[in-house]
Amino acid sequence: MRILTIDVEDWFHILDNPATMAEENWSTFPTRVEKETQRLLDLFDRHQQKATFFILGYVARNHPSLVQEIARRGHELGTHSDMHQLVYQQEPEAFERDLVDSISAIEKAAGKRVRAYRAPGFSITRNVAPWAFDILVRNGIEVDGSVFPAPRAHGGISGFPVAGPCSIETRSGAALRAFPMSVKHLGTRELVFSGGGYFRLTPKPLLMRLFDRSEYTMTYFHPRDFDPEQPIAPGLSRTRRFKSYVGLKGAFGKLDTLLGRFEFITLGEAEAQIDWEKVPVVDVS
Repeated sequence: MRILTIDVEDWFHILDNPATMAEENWSTFPTRVEKETQRLLDLFDRHQQKATFFILGYVARNHPSLVQEIARRGHELGTHSDMHQLVYQQEPEAFERDLVDSISAIEKAAGKRVRAYRAPGFSITRNVAPWAFDILVRNGIEVDGSVFPAPRAHGGISGFPVAGPCSIETRSGAALRAFPMSVKHLGTRELVFSGGGYFRLTPKPLLMRLFDRSEYTMTYFHPRDFDPEQPIAPGLSRTRRFKSYVGLKGAFGKLDTLLGRFEFITLGEAEAQIDWEKVPVVDVS
């Protein structure tokens, strides 16, 4: 099972960077999200490939025609939050307002119900999971792609007990269908390869082997992952700058090769293939 997902955000939606984290900063930057998302849509059409697009509410409000175009081409829509803030830095009330605003903006633009969510930066951590997943279910989210079962700069849930689709039991006793990020275990180390900077850094031959040998692969790409002409965001440390811009020139060719060699499905198609009465249940209460 290989699942294709895109997190629709602009090049300046970089997490945990004071110079780019607030909306008042965003209005000073040139937008590139429509152009780069359109490029991905055209690539997917050439390969007759559908994907799940997790969209920022901010993008839906400012680029409603882009959301409409994604839906018109038959792709699945989910929310990637409203204002692209780290979940573990929010209080529950603020998180819920952001979620509701994002769903409203995307549904207004597309005329379709939103039932899937992915947290910015996979920033649902062990500490916030009990209330965050409860809030998702309370607001109509049925499918989640936020679990990152390894340590990372913006959170992750290291030691998450399931390496594939599972059912998350929330504090209120509700069930949420979850598709964690995929990892490869190399001894005691966890290797991530199928999205973002990990994908851009991994050499193409190794990528093809990893995709070929993985029974479950969850991807996550951003339009900016394939845009070598994007501006350099201000305020980044040398390490963050490397992570954000390494491998941009070759990434689109890697994705083109990947789509030509392997078959991918949307989150909804993956959900339909699973017998949810037989998947592991993870209690986060």
